[in-house]
Amino acid sequence: MTSGPQDPHQGGYGQQPPPEGTPPEYGQGSRQYGGRPPWQQDGSEQSSYPAAPAGHPGGEVGAPTERPATVKAGIAAFLVNTLLNALGTVLLFTDLEGYRAELAEVGGLTDEQVSTAATVGFVISLLFIAAFLAVLWFAWQGHNWARIVLWVLGGLSVLAGLTGTMGTGGFLVALQLMLTLAGIVLLALKPSNDWYRAEAQRRKRF
Repeated sequence: MTSGPQDPHQGGYGQQPPPEGTPPEYGQGSRQYGGRPPWQQDGSEQSSYPAAPAGHPGGEVGAPTERPATVKAGIAAFLVNTLLNALGTVLLFTDLEGYRAELAEVGGLTDEQVSTAATVGFVISLLFIAAFLAVLWFAWQGHNWARIVLWVLGGLSVLAGLTGTMGTGGFLVALQLMLTLAGIVLLALKPSNDWYRAEAQRRKRF
């Protein structure tokens, strides 16, 4: 003879009996405990999902902060100087015959050696300009290492100009030195320092 359905709160399968001394208010499985006996409550409800990281939804990097005028002007000064270098390189190699004659006169090279030196010099100049433009792009995006590279290369350029080139280079060389100095100083001012520091902290948060 089978008995009636078992009350799950009265010793059914999978149900632990209440310990001795449990208050009767628990009764028929009071729902204030979420269906769990009070002696099994740990005082907290932990989710089975890990907490989402702080920051933007999905862990995406937030938009960069507004660039100060010192950063914009400093990058622009370096960019104009780089474009002037590119223009000078193109003008120099448009007169290959004159350039080869100068190399032959200064170095005492043969025609074949002059042609090779002219070609290698032209390729190296273009690669250097392309690399410098890439560094400018990273500096524009707020990468401090790129700003340091600009300082180093700009400082070497100014040093070379002041020690030898400036006296014979004329107005164009003097203008390039002024642009380089302006770029170095502008990127070293306090608003520029604060912005690069803020960009570094923004990237570390994500």
